[in-house]
Amino acid sequence: MSKYDLIVLGSGPGGYVTAIRASQLGLKTAVIEKESLGGVCLNWGCIPTKALLKSAQVFEYLKHAADYGLKVKEYDKDFDAVVNRSRNVAEGMSKGVQFLMKKNKIDVISGYGKLKPGKKVDVDGTEYTADHIIIATGARSRELPSLPQDGEKVIGYRQAMTLEKQPKKLIIVGSGAIGVEFAYFYNAMGTEVTVVEYMPRIVPVEDEEVSKQLERSFKKSGIKIMTSTEVTAVDTSGKGVKATVKTKKGEETLSADIVLSAVGIKTNIENIGLEDVGIVTDRDKILVNDFYQTNIPGYYAIGDVTPGPALAHVASAEGILCVEKIAGHHIEALDYGNIPGCTYCSPEIASVGLTEAQAKEQGLDIKVGKFPFSASGKASAGGNTEGFVKVIFDAKYGEWLGCHMVGAGVTDMIAEAVLGRKLETTGHEVLKTVHPHPTMSEAVMEAVADAYDEVIHI
Repeated sequence: MSKYDLIVLGSGPGGYVTAIRASQLGLKTAVIEKESLGGVCLNWGCIPTKALLKSAQVFEYLKHAADYGLKVKEYDKDFDAVVNRSRNVAEGMSKGVQFLMKKNKIDVISGYGKLKPGKKVDVDGTEYTADHIIIATGARSRELPSLPQDGEKVIGYRQAMTLEKQPKKLIIVGSGAIGVEFAYFYNAMGTEVTVVEYMPRIVPVEDEEVSKQLERSFKKSGIKIMTSTEVTAVDTSGKGVKATVKTKKGEETLSADIVLSAVGIKTNIENIGLEDVGIVTDRDKILVNDFYQTNIPGYYAIGDVTPGPALAHVASAEGILCVEKIAGHHIEALDYGNIPGCTYCSPEIASVGLTEAQAKEQGLDIKVGKFPFSASGKASAGGNTEGFVKVIFDAKYGEWLGCHMVGAGVTDMIAEAVLGRKLETTGHEVLKTVHPHPTMSEAVMEAVADAYDEVIHI
């Protein structure tokens, strides 16, 4: 039996980051992985989807070359080559994690890990033991009873990334990050896309103005949007697939080659030994304290399997805090109110903190500022004038309550707001911080200026 200070079950952005930090802190560490190092994020999620989206963006630039004074006589897409590029990017990142494991002297145990009582993990018949075991098994595509996935005509995100043939017509059920990113990709590549959303608006967790802007942009690009609509049944018996949907006006049938189910995620907590150890779960999540300890001493859980936001950067942050606490460091609990969310469709979406509606629901006296990219010199020069930056401040104390962006490159801009909020920056301080011109990021300063009635450029 091999003995470790720490064993991590799962090697996604929660697991492998946790293992590296543990090794840096002097803990003898092992990672158990049943598939590929890097987990869903590196192999089937965050990274390869961004490669697909980049191909779509470049293809759109070619379509609109004349807008930039350029002549491109012939251009086309090679769907197989686009998919292969995405897979190669993912493979390269996974190899990078392999290198990091070797560099940090972390043992990688390949196989299916199952927790045992007494701080043990069984991997395909071989037992390993550790003083501390961290569960980081992540999640997968959730299946609805009315939308069973067969992997061919009704698919999840994994199949959507590696289709052998581009569909002519695609129905996407769900308009969260996964749904709208694939909607943008397939529409840009020439597929006829319909997005079906159960809630009254797309990207329903975002600020309402952001949702409205994305819907306008999507409709302008030819994507059909159906909100307040529920898929009640699918029929895959014919050549394509028929989806029965219930709208406010009644039932109708939609036809497509493929239906992509993007209705959320299901945690990977079955058959990993939670019951054998006695670890408590609730509503598909492992219950943990502020430092990710479960109810059983020596067992911890981070990432998608816990009740926090199911985001790669959250899993990484949780894992680092967890092992630093194990190592005896004095740490503060993660502030879940200051977690940025990013969606990489076009236009992009990025947000942190309270929406305007949430601030009002809390009874806060607020100042709201908004700066459209149509008034931005950099956005105009780049041909990216859709969208805006919106900021929300507490009127009394100047606290930065929320920031919501929709537009080109905003996922690279949101960190200013996250850092500002972490440092308890006031609106006045942001306003008096000189931003470079011309940049997309100066729209943040302009939005703050609008909140305080000092805006110059609108």
